[in-house]
Formats: sequence, C-alpha cells, structure tokens
Amino acid sequence: MPRRLSRWAARALDLARAGRGRPLAAALALPLAAALAWPDDGALPALRLALFDGYQLLLPRQRQSGPVQIVAVDEAALKRHGQWPWPRTRLAELIDAAAAQRPLAIGLDLLMPEADASSPESLAARLAPGALRDGLAALPSNDQALAAAMRRAPVVLAVAGFDDAAVGSRDVLRAWPVRLTMAGAALGALPPHVPRYRRALGSLPLLQAAASGQGLVSAELEKGVVRRVPLLGAVGGTLLPGLSLELLRVATGADAVEVHADAAGVRAIAVGDLRVATRADGAVWVNYSAPAPQRYISALDLMQGRLAPDALRDKIVIVALTGLGLADHKTNARGDLLPGVDVHAQLIESFFDGAQLRRPAAMRWAEALCFALLAGGLVWLLPRLRLLRALPLGAALAGLLFGAGLALFRAGLLFDAAGVAGALGLVCLSLWANLFGAAVRARHGSERALRVAREAAATLAGELNAARRIQMASLPRAASAFPGETRFALDALLEPAREVGGDLYDFFMLDRRRLFFLLGDVSGKGLPASLFMVVAKALSKSVALRGEAGMAAIMYQANRELLRENPESLFVTCVAGILDADSGEVLLCNAGHDAPRLLSGGCVGRLRGADGPPLCVIEDFDYPVQRYRLLPGDCLCLNTDGVTEAMDAAGRVYGNVRLDSLLAGRGGAGPAEVVRAVREDVRAHVGAAEPSDDLALLVLRWSGPAA
Repeated sequence: MPRRLSRWAARALDLARAGRGRPLAAALALPLAAALAWPDDGALPALRLALFDGYQLLLPRQRQSGPVQIVAVDEAALKRHGQWPWPRTRLAELIDAAAAQRPLAIGLDLLMPEADASSPESLAARLAPGALRDGLAALPSNDQALAAAMRRAPVVLAVAGFDDAAVGSRDVLRAWPVRLTMAGAALGALPPHVPRYRRALGSLPLLQAAASGQGLVSAELEKGVVRRVPLLGAVGGTLLPGLSLELLRVATGADAVEVHADAAGVRAIAVGDLRVATRADGAVWVNYSAPAPQRYISALDLMQGRLAPDALRDKIVIVALTGLGLADHKTNARGDLLPGVDVHAQLIESFFDGAQLRRPAAMRWAEALCFALLAGGLVWLLPRLRLLRALPLGAALAGLLFGAGLALFRAGLLFDAAGVAGALGLVCLSLWANLFGAAVRARHGSERALRVAREAAATLAGELNAARRIQMASLPRAASAFPGETRFALDALLEPAREVGGDLYDFFMLDRRRLFFLLGDVSGKGLPASLFMVVAKALSKSVALRGEAGMAAIMYQANRELLRENPESLFVTCVAGILDADSGEVLLCNAGHDAPRLLSGGCVGRLRGADGPPLCVIEDFDYPVQRYRLLPGDCLCLNTDGVTEAMDAAGRVYGNVRLDSLLAGRGGAGPAEVVRAVREDVRAHVGAAEPSDDLALLVLRWSGPAA
C-alpha cells in the first residue's frame, strides 16, 4: 500500500508540473471564478466589505446641497429644559418653532409608544378624588397638544420593527400608500428578501393619526458597522418605507412610494422624480461624507430664536436625541462614531446630490469575467517569465485592479478589486510555486552538475599534479648531475604556465669529455604538450646515446623518430649542443628556436648561425652545425620565449632588451646566480598577472680544462 501511494503521489506531482503548472492553475481558476460570482457578499464577505470601507475612507462624499438639518436635543437643551423625556407640550413647542421656518418635512427620530407621564390627566390619575384632581382632568392632554402641533406641520414619525413582542409594540400601524409593481408574482404577495417584522414599536395611535407619514428606522448592523440601510420593510403584511424615504415622499408631496420588484427581489424604489436602484432586499449602500458638524443645530437655539429666520426653510429637518447617554451612536463605513440619525441624513444628502452608491447584480458577473480574462493571461504569460520578473508583474496588476476599483467608486459603482486580486493572487501563487519548484529543481541539477564537475576537476587536478611531479622528476638536476666536475658549471629552470608544460631541457655526458645539452619548446600547452615533451626528451637522449657520428646526425635522427611518434602533429623548436669540456669547443644546432646568448667579459652577444626548421616539420632535413670556441669564464644562456614574451597585467612584454641588460650585469656570476636573477626579474615584471607561457632557462659556463 505505501508503494502504491508513493506512485500516486508521483503521478500527482507529475500532473502538477505538466505544462509548467498551467493545467493546475487553470483548474484552480474555475472554483475561484464561481466564488467571485457568488450572490450577496461573496465567499469572503469580510474582505469585500473592508475594501468598500477603504474606498469610503479614501474618497469620502463631498457635501454639495446640504438639504438635511438635524435638530439635536443636546446637552445644552437638556440642561435648560430638564432631563428627557420632556413634556409633550415642550416637544410641540419645538415642532412649532421648526414649522415656523417652513421646512419641507420634519422627522421625529423618537419613539413615543406611551402616554406622556407629565400630562394633566396622568397626574390626576395619581391623586385622590377632589377639586385638584377634577381640575387637572379637565385640562387638555399634552399628547393632544403635540398631535395638534403635528397636524400643523409635515411631520414623519419613526417606527422600529421587532420580531418578538415588546412593551408598547403593535402589530397594526397606520401606513401611507406603497404602490408595488411586482412582475411574475401573485397579487398581494410581498417581494422576497425584504426585511419582515412581526410587530413594530411606534408612537401612540393619536400621534400616528396626526402625522403625515411613518418610516422604519431599523437597520441590521454588520459587526457593529452601518453600511447599508433598508428603504423598505414589512410589518406583518404591510409594506412600510424607511424613514429617509418617507421624509422624501412628504417633502416632495408625492402621494405614494413606488416599489418595482420581481421574483428575484426589489429592483428599484421611486419617490416622485427620484428613482433609486436597490439590492434585492430593498437596501442601499450609504455613501458617507466626512463628519459635518454644520449638519447639526441645537434644539435650544431653535426654541430661543437664535437661528436665522430661513435656517430651516425648504430643508428636511430631523429631530433626534444627541445628549449624553440618550443618543444611539453608530459606527459608519468610514469608522466615524456618530448618532444613528446621521445615517438617515447622509442617505438623503446622497439622493439630492446624485451621489448614490450602487452595486448592480451584474457587477459580480463582471468581476468573475474580469478575473477569468486576467487569469487566462497570467496562465499563458507567467510561465514564460523568470520568477524575479513575474513578481513585479503581479504587484503591478494588483495596483491596476485597486486603481480601477477607486475609479469606479468615484463614479458610484462598487467593484470588488480585493476579491479579484485575491483570486488572481492564488492563481499566481500556483504558477509561482511551479516556477519556484522548477527553479529549485534546476538549481539542484546545477549543484549536482557542479559537484560532478568539481569531483572531475579534483580528479583531473590530482592527475595533473601527479603528471607535473612525474614530468619535473624526469628532468635532470644540475646540482647533483656532475659531482666533482670542475671544467664547467650548469644550471636550468623550468616553470610550466599550467600544471604541466611543453618546455623541456636536458643535459648528460656522452663520454668523459663531451657534454650534451638541449633546451626546447613544444607547440601548444597543457597535457598534450607535456606528453610530447617527455617523448621528445626521451627520444633525443636515446638517439644521442647511441654513439652517432656527430651533432648533425643526432638532430637528423631525432627529427625522423619524433615524426613517427606524433599523432597530434605537434612540433618542437629547440637548441641542442655538445660541449667539449677539455677544449671549450661547442657544436650547436638550432631547430627554429631563439639564438643562444653568449656572456663573455661583461658583453652579451647572440650566437647566430645557420638555422633549420622545428623538429617534426620536415622529415628528411639535414640540420647545419655551427662551431664556437668558448673562453674560460664564458657562459651560454638558452631560454624559451616564455622569458622574453612574459606579460604584465597591462599586456607589456618583458622583451629581449631587458634580458640582455640583466645578463650584461651578471658577467662574472655563476649559472645558478644567473638563473635566479632572471627568474626574479621576470616575476617582478609579471606581477599579479597570470603566466602566459611556460618558462625554461639553461645556463652553461665553461671554466677551462681540468687542472
């Protein structure tokens, strides 16, 4: 079973990697598009609502007309006229003072379900029978005085809906006409999704009869925040408009509120010339402005006549409690904590200013379509990009979406950029995970390749190091090659540019008095040149020790044999010679190499003679021999071009002039001292630059015949 599970896991992993992650991302996009098209507030309502709140905070509605004035029963009014509830006669005085300025409508955001406890008849009921009781009972009722004031002014009362019975609540209310146009539904049916309440808490029937209208003030809080307000509700089987909508009806003189609905719910609500598109439940989004203190005036200022005579003229007035401990404060979508009446005022202002917020039912389909198009583009494009380029693209796309959301909000449309961006983020995350996995796999593959290469390099380095040791060990050591020899002195140096090189030198005695010496340079560098160097050195020594007739014969035979052992078609430039240690006579053959230098009496000269081609170039070539006679103390200096063509970091070569100048100052020095001086001067010239060629040097000094 575990083996089968591992096979399934491997197949699933292969499917996820297929197409560079495109099939998996496309499969993920389908449920995400469905979630964006989900009705109401979507699959993640908190994210969507937080985005809409952010829009309101960044772009608050700008107040233009200011049609609403809130008359606040504030601390100053309570201090002057006593604690709430006031006698209904005082409230009647307040209504008369407001009505005197001829407002369009007066809304009472107050609930008065019980008779005034300070009314004369209420006081008389608490007294013993007598003249005082009879006198109080004969006085007019405070509620009647308030009703009379309400009949003189266009007053709208507030009503609160309840699902359960509460003290003072009723199941029957006076309602003003609401004309319902509902397509595809039975006559008398209520629109679906509209808030329904079994009972309502309103004012006394006496006051309802005197009012010009009644409106619901109930609103569902979304985690303590008021974002949407219902313009319509039902108490029992009766449709009742919201307070703000009823105030507009009374202010415009319309005879009814018109509701347009179908089987899906409410589509729009109209009052006079105003038509408002709503959600299916009859609610609308409130477009909030920044807090506006000028929207409030104190009830005390109104009652004492301290306002301008036309302060309330042609305005919608709402009387509400704002005093400490009395006001019902609400948090709006901007995060402002204000009295609940402010919500109704701002809603009416947005209607007057044409600044309504709308989120049509088609908007969620537009968001799903936008996501589908962008997701398709990302699925096609992102796998073609590198990971570091894909990240800025995703950030730019998110910025573009939120910018589009702000632009649409400015036009009054609510577009869920957060939902689209979040869904696109999940698609991008899927693709990025595949890209990252591919990058990780590529990195692991590179690391494995690098590890193998390093192991191979280490193996090769070890082999080259061994080859270097073998190559250097094959060269004779001047210090131990001629013990007790006084007729001549010799020293040599070979420094390969790499681990192994193609330069070579050799020296050995042909017999008791003849010394054979050789210095050469194999074409090329590295391992092939070093191998051919060993072959050339061994063949040259073998030919020289066979007892051939002379120098010319040695060079001729060595050239022929090297040609037979040369599969890579390499060639060798060299200078070979034989020194007669007793007489100082030198026989030299030059096969395409630099001419040797002669150090004699502090002067440096070139032993120029007949030259021949490098070895392995022409098979049957008779190399000419040049004869020289050394004086006691004379030195022969042989070098490869690794000395004269050594370059510093700037590309400047060491050169023949500098070498000649150095050798001229070493006229009486021994071979070892000359070799050391040349090596140190070349190193000083090269500095930190990489060696460009192998360096080889051979210095031979003839001291004279043996004593």
